[in-house]
Amino acid sequence: MKEKSVTSHDVAKLAGVSRSTVSHVLNGSNAVSLSDETKEKVRKAARVLGYRPNSAALMLKKGTTDTVGLLITDRDSLRVDGFIPMLHYAIADVLRREGYSLLLETFERREGVNPYNDLVVSRRIDGLLVLSPHHGDADLRNLIESGFPVVMIGSIGHPDEVCVFSETAESIDASVAHVVGLGHRRIGCIPFAPIEFAAAEARLTQLKSALAAHEIALNPRAIIHADYSAESGYAATISLMEDNPDLTAIFAGNDTIALGVIGALNSLGLSVPDDVSVVGFDDLPFAAYIAPPLTTVRNDAGAQGRIAAELLVQRLKGLPIQEPRVRIFPEFVERASCMSL
Repeated sequence: MKEKSVTSHDVAKLAGVSRSTVSHVLNGSNAVSLSDETKEKVRKAARVLGYRPNSAALMLKKGTTDTVGLLITDRDSLRVDGFIPMLHYAIADVLRREGYSLLLETFERREGVNPYNDLVVSRRIDGLLVLSPHHGDADLRNLIESGFPVVMIGSIGHPDEVCVFSETAESIDASVAHVVGLGHRRIGCIPFAPIEFAAAEARLTQLKSALAAHEIALNPRAIIHADYSAESGYAATISLMEDNPDLTAIFAGNDTIALGVIGALNSLGLSVPDDVSVVGFDDLPFAAYIAPPLTTVRNDAGAQGRIAAELLVQRLKGLPIQEPRVRIFPEFVERASCMSL
């Protein structure tokens, strides 16, 4: 007797959701807003039952999905990081012109679970963009080595990687030279993410190196990590100033954190820049228009997004890539949030 085929009704029943929800989740539709918990229930039910939607079968027959994935490696940053929307807009603009849809996903690392499988093995996408990849991500390394079209915004140093990344040394050196030239020696730092996040650590490492070139050591007690949001920057600044009340300058990990830094300093009765100078990073659209206008580093999200999307399209079309590792050089921008002592 022929075994009964699994249907979307079976998946919906096991997951405890409607058939339309199953369709939206498994076909990668963004037409309806669904929680991550609901999406995971549907995907788990589909995996348990061995179900593949008809649309997926059709796309497998065709050989392509005309869909590209953008994977955000830290889901918390998606809520508050102003850099990501500009990056997303630039990527989507290129892909739209080339006839591709863009599927936005967040990274969730769980014991024994490969976070790329759901996107790649099920053939929901033709190629993948990865924002801020982690150096120790063995699954990503394996994916690169498999030959699947992957382009990273950031680098893990793999010999076969295709990526675009910011070379921040010169711009951070310039920002440090500016602050030190204004007479500041008691300096603090609030990285924009927890200590294990590679991009935040890279900026902190470069900041320490730049300060050391001026014979200034960054006191470990003058470093407090934020957690992506302006609110976390605010809280970190309060703690930083309690432990280091003599600081005269603060390097914020990005402009979003700098907003929280300035707010916290104001709440403590300290003026920016009269009492404490502040430097940001990214040059987000608001940076030139807050009070005072923010001294920062212009890290062009639009350029990175466009280049990454263009590289992926080249890979999808089987075209040769002349420069697989493209470097972007951010630019120091002097404004009014820094002042001489």
